[in-house]
Amino acid sequence: MKHFAPAVMFVWVIAAPGCADTEWRLPPTAGAADYQLGGAYRPDPRVTIVARDSHAQPEPGLYNICYVNGFQTQPGELQTWIDDHPDAVLHDGEGNPVSDPGWPDEYALDTRSARSRTQIAEVVGRAIARCAASGFDAVEFDNLDSWTRFDGLTEQGNLALAAELVDLAHHRGLAAGQKNAPDLGDKGPGAGFDFVISEECAAWNECGAYRAQYGSHHIDIEYQDALPKGHSFDTLCRLPDQPDLTVLRDHLLRTPGQPGYVFGLCPVP
Repeated sequence: MKHFAPAVMFVWVIAAPGCADTEWRLPPTAGAADYQLGGAYRPDPRVTIVARDSHAQPEPGLYNICYVNGFQTQPGELQTWIDDHPDAVLHDGEGNPVSDPGWPDEYALDTRSARSRTQIAEVVGRAIARCAASGFDAVEFDNLDSWTRFDGLTEQGNLALAAELVDLAHHRGLAAGQKNAPDLGDKGPGAGFDFVISEECAAWNECGAYRAQYGSHHIDIEYQDALPKGHSFDTLCRLPDQPDLTVLRDHLLRTPGQPGYVFGLCPVP
């Protein structure tokens, strides 16, 4: 592993004039990343960045990214949303909440109006505050691309909410990560995102799109059961646009000791 002085490892960003007097630290571009949403565990010694759920605790001594579901409800939380913010939940033509077919206990949030976005930001803002209070360095907002999967939602509405969430993160001293959505191009950084976390950018031939916007501030998760045709993880790591911070995981993001646990890292260049 290459070793770098802290001044090279981390970049600090200070808010622009007129914004709150806060600063946040960008992720390192050296070392390795692990994606631990299925449960926290001691990272591999090579790991310098770890992502965990907002209810977990950060790993001492590493750069910690806090997972927040910014554009869909978390499992088991639909009724709370319906009770407190019914207009913030996307409904179909028959008045039923719209669930994610891939994750049927998650429901799409309605980003189309300023009113609903304010309500969503209020709820998600509490998770952001929890991330900051726990000592995380950054936050990632999942399901940014929900407008591509649910009728009625728009890119414009999702980007407007994203900008609000990024501002909340920066106000708390947290860097903000774009999650997927390569088609946004420069609109992602334009919304204020500092780095990007992608899933399967090699499998979908999207790594170059992320590199064009975020350079080396790009973390990619590839899944063992969805590697691109004709590639092993080792050959995938050698693809031209594959980020150094690529981690191989199982789809359920299991912990060590659980059947089916998978973890792998690209060799240090």
